[in-house]
Amino acid sequence: MPLRRIAALGLTMLALTLGGSRGNSGPPAPPAAAPVPVVAEHQEPTVQPSVPSPMASPSASSPVIATGDGPAGTVRKTGSDAVALTFDDGPWDDTPAVLDLLAQHHVKATFCMVGRQIAARAEMVRRMVAEGHTLCNHSWSHDEMLRTRTPDQIRSDMQRTNDAIRAVAPGAVIGYFRAPGGNWSPDIVSIAAGLGMTSISWTVDPRDWSGPGVQSIVNTVLTKTRPGGIVLLHDGVGPQTVAALRTILPDLAGRFTLIALPPPTSVAHTLRQEAAGFCCTPRSTTCRPAARLDKPSSRSPASIGRDERRPRFPSSSLRTASCLAPREPAQFAGSRR
Repeated sequence: MPLRRIAALGLTMLALTLGGSRGNSGPPAPPAAAPVPVVAEHQEPTVQPSVPSPMASPSASSPVIATGDGPAGTVRKTGSDAVALTFDDGPWDDTPAVLDLLAQHHVKATFCMVGRQIAARAEMVRRMVAEGHTLCNHSWSHDEMLRTRTPDQIRSDMQRTNDAIRAVAPGAVIGYFRAPGGNWSPDIVSIAAGLGMTSISWTVDPRDWSGPGVQSIVNTVLTKTRPGGIVLLHDGVGPQTVAALRTILPDLAGRFTLIALPPPTSVAHTLRQEAAGFCCTPRSTTCRPAARLDKPSSRSPASIGRDERRPRFPSSSLRTASCLAPREPAQFAGSRR
């Protein structure tokens, strides 16, 4: 009996144990994994690009062009007490006589030339350059309706004239533009500036192109000229102007300093001239050919960039002072930086 009781108790306990196991629906679920923290990737603070001020100064590649109080912002005064004589519509048959008189009185002037007349009178243009006169673009064909043309047509006309001048006088500086008939527009002034030219008007006009008579030309110029004035004359309208100059030049030279308009100071202009192989010297209307080196420039390639192919020059520390000095004098009030 005791064995039976013991066996019965054992079976009872086994049954209870098995019954408890079947009450579970399956193996216990593993404990939920702890959430993995998401760590944000480190980011540098965002720096917003600065917005250039509307008054930011122009880039080094932009020409520094004078503006004035003449029509459409043209310059009509020299900016000093000096007086500038300007001659339009050449080169023409009277140009050599004008150059002779200027040389006789040791006077420099500014010549505003018509492009289509240049090739046939190349020696006159070269003489202007050699004698230190300033060159000015006066359009290709003296188109007095130029201001009504499209911007592309205006630019093409100006560029064609500049190309004609430089074809006979390589390296010549053309720092000025004068609209035929004085028919200005904001487009003309802006496009000329884009080509590196200051637009010039005048303060004295004897209307010598109309043939008013020698004495009329003389009287107007001598009585109307004031310090800082720009005098409009012509070397392509006939002999009256030449005759008048024989009186005008000694009189004005005795009362004023007579100058050729100085080429506008422009970092971009100097860079363009040097890239073309010329060295610009102060007070000169041309850029002389620069000496080339047998060895490469000491400048680093990074500083040369895409201009790597241009003629090699000495480093800035070796170049002559005359190559580096800015043009002088900066006569125009509007040309001050």
